[in-house]
Amino acid sequence: MSVYQSHASQVDQPSVRTGRRVLAVALGTAVVAAAAQVSVPLPFGPVPMTLSPLAVLLVGGILGPRGGVAAVAAYVALGAVGLPVYALGLAGPAILLGPTGGYLLAFPVAAGVTGWLAQKGGIGLAVLAAAAGVVVIHLGGWAQLALITGDPELAFRVGTLPFLPGDVLKVALAAAGISGLGPSLRRLL
Repeated sequence: MSVYQSHASQVDQPSVRTGRRVLAVALGTAVVAAAAQVSVPLPFGPVPMTLSPLAVLLVGGILGPRGGVAAVAAYVALGAVGLPVYALGLAGPAILLGPTGGYLLAFPVAAGVTGWLAQKGGIGLAVLAAAAGVVVIHLGGWAQLALITGDPELAFRVGTLPFLPGDVLKVALAAAGISGLGPSLRRLL
C-alpha cells in the first residue's frame, strides 16, 4: 500500500468525517452570525434588512438538510442564550418573542427545506430551493408580526413587501453559491 493510499484511507475514517461535519456546522453558524451583523434598520418598520437570510439559504443548500438545520439552529440558540449574534448585535430570548422572532425561528426550517431541495443538484433545483427557503422565512416572520400587531396586512406591508426586491437577488446569489460551491464542499463532508 502506498503512502498516498494509506493517507486517503485515514481521511475517510468515520471519526475524520464526523470532525469535518462538526467543523462545517460550526462554520455555518459563524457565517450566519456574521451575515446578521450586516444589517440596516428601516425607518418604517421593526425588521432590519440583513444578509442573514442569504447566509441561511447558502448554509442550508451547501450543508444539506441535517447540517444546515444544525448550523442555523445553533445560531438561533446562541442568540437566545445571550450571545450578540442577532442583527444589530441583539441577543436574548425576548428577541425570539419580538417582531424579528418569527424570522429567526423560521431560519432552521428554511435551511432544512433549502438543503433538502438542493441536495439533488443543478441550478434549477438550487433556485427552487432558495426561493422555497425565502418563502419559509417570510411566512414565519409574517405570522409572528401579524400576531404582535394584530394586523396581517400591516405585517405584510412592513415585514415582507419591502424585502422582496432584495430577496430576488438573495435567491439568485444563493442558487449560484449552492450550485457552484455546494458539490465540491459536500464531497469533503
